Amino acid sequence: QVLLMESGGGFVQPGGSLRLSCAASEFTLDYYAIGWFRQAPGKEREGVSCITSDGITNYADSVKGRFTISRDNAKNTVTLQMNNLKPAAPAVYFCVSFPGRSCDQWNGKFFERRGQGTQVTVSS
Repeated sequence: QVLLMESGGGFVQPGGSLRLSCAASEFTLDYYAIGWFRQAPGKEREGVSCITSDGITNYADSVKGRFTISRDNAKNTVTLQMNNLKPAAPAVYFCVSFPGRSCDQWNGKFFERRGQGTQVTVSS
């Protein structure tokens, strides 16, 4: 039973863009804050962004001004638009749903569901 599924990852050159999607099944995203995280092999998980059920956005300092998170409740999806990507080791980006509507302390708190992830590689 897959509840969250990510898509849109791939290989891109520095300065390029990717658009990741997080689609929910078996439950409605409307009532939950949704977050995006990334993790490279051998490294700790890193919070990227979070959006509340009301559409208020939060970003890690490292991606502010370059990434945009948005939600389309009609399509039951959350999107992460990533622009001006910087060189980095391959990382798996995955989305999560939090137990509530808020992104308070989103980068360290428990999440209820997560997807399998999609790999992003930024390299020349």
